[in-house]
Formats: sequence, C-alpha cells, structure tokens
Amino acid sequence: MGRVLPIEAYGSKMLRKMGEDIDKNYPKLDELIENMFETMYKASGVGLAAPQIGKAIRLFIIDAAPFAEPNEEGEVDEMAKGLEDFKRIFINAEIIEEDGEEWGFEEGCLSIPKIREEVFREPRIRMTYLDENWKKHDEVFEGFAARIIQHEYDHIDGVLFTDHLKPLRKRLVQRKLKEISIGNVEVNYRMKFPGKSKSKR
Repeated sequence: MGRVLPIEAYGSKMLRKMGEDIDKNYPKLDELIENMFETMYKASGVGLAAPQIGKAIRLFIIDAAPFAEPNEEGEVDEMAKGLEDFKRIFINAEIIEEDGEEWGFEEGCLSIPKIREEVFREPRIRMTYLDENWKKHDEVFEGFAARIIQHEYDHIDGVLFTDHLKPLRKRLVQRKLKEISIGNVEVNYRMKFPGKSKSKR
C-alpha cells in the first residue's frame, strides 16, 4: 500500500516548473506511482501530476472511474461511457494535436481546493506517452478522457486551470487563490502551503 503525500497548494513555485522527461533509471519510480495513486484516492481526485507532489517531472496518473458513475436517474453521461476502467499512467507525454469545437466544463484541482470554474478545451487530442512498462503509445482520446488528460498535462507544463479563465473570472477568484496560498482553506487531505514548513490536514 502506498503512502499519502502532501499536495502542493496554489502559489507553490513547484506548480510553475516545466517538468523534465525521465528514463527507466528514475529512482523508486514504482513506489512514487503507488504513492501518487494513494494520494489521489485519499483526496478523491481523478488525476494527479508529479509537480503536485513536489516532483518537476513529466509524469501524471489518471483514474476516471468516478466520471462513469450513474447520476440520480441512474444514467451515465454519454461522454463518460467506458471510463469505469480508465486507469492510466502517463510518462513523458506529448500532446501532438488538439482539435474540435471547444466546450466548457467546470474544472477543479486538488492544488486549488474549493474553486471550480468553467474551462474551455478542445474535445479531441492525439498524444504520445510511455506507460509504466515503458511501452510507447500513440493514441487519440475524446470527451472527458481528453479533458482530464489536458488538465493533468497542463500541470507538467507548469500551467493551472485558472490560467485558462477569462480576465474577469480571474480577477474574481484572486482573493480565494490568495487565501489558499496562505493555508486559509479547509481540506480533508494533506496539503503543503507556500512559505509553511509543515503540511496541513
């Protein structure tokens, strides 16, 4: 069983670093991936990128199963079908192409708790990546799968979902973002706040 790691909060310099490619010799990679899944599940997330746990490398994980859960009417969103088993590890990913008409969806982030904002992204992407067995993939993803990947991919490029907001929305969330950066937010998972030596539960 993995270890729960503290998640870097908004304002952390680590979240703005461009991740570096890694190779098979990266130390304790299997353990890191296991810890990342444990951390993500503890925080009820569907994705987690290495910069969020203090590692400036091009690695992120996804388990999109929560998107495939039926709503109160017992229905599953059309774009979420097939995601019940969508659990992936992405190493050295590169998005080659994004296309389609942009669509809006409310996104949140474990590094930016209590804030959800509409973000517009293309619905279809093509990307290359290595899996945990160092096998190379060249795949096309659509709908919610593409969106989760785009969100996590942003993290390994030092980009946050709030960067995609229109100027007015950005101004409206600035105060909340500042509160998060100094630890004035209630979360039920471990977080590491800029300028604080200890993480907060």
